Amino acid sequence: MGRKRKQGTEWLPERVYIGKSAYEFRPKNCPTVRLAALDATQRTVIKRWEEESKKLEQLSDSFAGLVDEFFNSPAFKDLAISSQKKYLQNAKKVNLVFGKVSAQNIKPQHIRIYMDKRGAKHQVTANREKSFMSKVFSWGYERGKVTMNPCKGVKQFTETSRDRYINDAEYRAVQAAADPITAAVMEISYCCAARVSDVLSITREQIREEGLYIKQGKTGKAQIKAWTPRLRSAVDSAKAAQKTASFGRVVANESGQRITYDAFRERWRKAKVTAATKSPSLNFDFTFHDIKAKAISDWNGDKKKFSGHKSESQVAIYDRKVEIVDSHE
Repeated sequence: MGRKRKQGTEWLPERVYIGKSAYEFRPKNCPTVRLAALDATQRTVIKRWEEESKKLEQLSDSFAGLVDEFFNSPAFKDLAISSQKKYLQNAKKVNLVFGKVSAQNIKPQHIRIYMDKRGAKHQVTANREKSFMSKVFSWGYERGKVTMNPCKGVKQFTETSRDRYINDAEYRAVQAAADPITAAVMEISYCCAARVSDVLSITREQIREEGLYIKQGKTGKAQIKAWTPRLRSAVDSAKAAQKTASFGRVVANESGQRITYDAFRERWRKAKVTAATKSPSLNFDFTFHDIKAKAISDWNGDKKKFSGHKSESQVAIYDRKVEIVDSHE
């Protein structure tokens, strides 16, 4: 039970207080709203409170309100950092269209119209934004906040899997053009078939006697990648490249500080630009994530076990080396 109002302030609406220079509305889990100056009439203060309360009520019913609740939930905070960043980016675009609309009033046909318009130029982006909306609606449906997920049954655009395979000459050219830290990250990624985010987050505690412990941020799959001379050399190079040793991380910048994804992406871009200048005959239209595909494609053993994927279909997406088969003699 809340504390009683001070004498003379009993007329103040719920969650309205007297601030230093104004009457303030302090709704739960929301920023404080300035209602009116301290010399304003009671009628003015109450009217402003009613206006702001109505806005708050509309927001809580809106899709943007549902998104905010999802972002503040354990379900969102348990996601990989990379997934959280992508969802935050998706929300900015989707909220421009659906943000102020009541979540209950969004129907499958509205999702289809959005997909068609967005997909006219950016089909893959439209698919990702629809997946984000579906995630939010599913979360809300399970908690009784909405009565349906309008994204269900709405078809996504067909996506063509990437088939870019980085050949050895292209890989070596970028590695030679890269700074020592970027080159080491490339090697660790290749040796372990690991995503860049997983490599950048490797700590000293993950260095085990048997090998390098890596837990995939996207799937949660944990493996110890057994030591090979190449992997050990890559890890040693990453540590040696730090002018000021980082006691917590294997991969860090020259000052021993954590390398953000954006900072590494710029290093990677510079390496490719330099490689293209030095080796104009080669093609460098590949992404860092294609290194994982190269690692799996080049692996001669059990690709599913090596990659940590759960199904052969997932492995097939990354196995991009053109198979050589016998022909008629």
